[in-house]
Amino acid sequence: MFIAQAFKAQNEFWRYLVGSLVIAVVAIAAQLLFMGAVFLKVGFGADGQWDAQNFKKLASFTEKDYMTVFDSNITLVLILLTFVLGFIAFLFVIKNFHGQKLMDVTTTRKKFDWGRAFFSFGMIAVFTIVTTAIDYYYNGEDYILNFQPLPFFILCIIAVVMLPIQTSLEEYIFRGYLMQGFGILAGNKWFPLLMTSVIFGGMHFFNPEVIKLGPIIMVYYIGTGFLFGIMTLMDEGMELSLGFHAANNMIAALLVTTDWSAFQTESILKDISEPSAGFDIILPVLIVYPIFIAILAYRYKWTGWKDKLFGKVEPPEAETQEKLTAD
Repeated sequence: MFIAQAFKAQNEFWRYLVGSLVIAVVAIAAQLLFMGAVFLKVGFGADGQWDAQNFKKLASFTEKDYMTVFDSNITLVLILLTFVLGFIAFLFVIKNFHGQKLMDVTTTRKKFDWGRAFFSFGMIAVFTIVTTAIDYYYNGEDYILNFQPLPFFILCIIAVVMLPIQTSLEEYIFRGYLMQGFGILAGNKWFPLLMTSVIFGGMHFFNPEVIKLGPIIMVYYIGTGFLFGIMTLMDEGMELSLGFHAANNMIAALLVTTDWSAFQTESILKDISEPSAGFDIILPVLIVYPIFIAILAYRYKWTGWKDKLFGKVEPPEAETQEKLTAD
């Protein structure tokens, strides 16, 4: 039982509340580093001389203005540093607030199953590349070639080194840390699955995509949270969700960028079409995600769906005793 591993640690729920606050404070403080870099860049201007008039321009800056002060690769690094510091804070919290090993927040297996992570990574990578290629073939007018060798090479390094830290932090917080915390609190599995999925989706509410496409895209974000949560509970570990989430963000960053997404990157293509939110937003959640789940269920022979998604959360000793009594 993945959630029950929290019984090995100090698992009073107030610890999860305080721990989450600590991680959030560190992440917000890290964002101030990005803001500080922008302030200095704008204040000193192109000639390197401080000019208060330049600094006053910040008052009229939009979010897009902030994102274009630096080269897109530098901006991406500064943004991802937030997650690097956040991950350090997460490691501090589980060790010092809970006395918990990282592996106990990761999986029920004795060691991390890289095969699982690489399989889910490959599955979503192939799907994203193929569907993007098909869309490019039939709707080529919606794209322009954005490829520049050197900036793209730098982006590849950033994507490989730093993007997995961003996606892993999100997975560890929602599918690991909070999944276990809510599970211990509620004593069941459906409540942490629901709560972590809704909170995960809610964390994306202020993304530029939501502003551009409208609240309907929250169906996609919350649905993705459910997908990752189901993977974790059914597989008794986070390897699949870690690989899937990393591939989703990395391949997207390398393949296609837009002027309105959260990350503008030196990708191969740039989507210049006017986005619209409709069935194509709901399609992945209703059709594509169940197919992914079916593939994983077949490959890893998942059984006991009712218990793993809706069953009780009990200390390992209680579960063992219950099985012995039944036998």
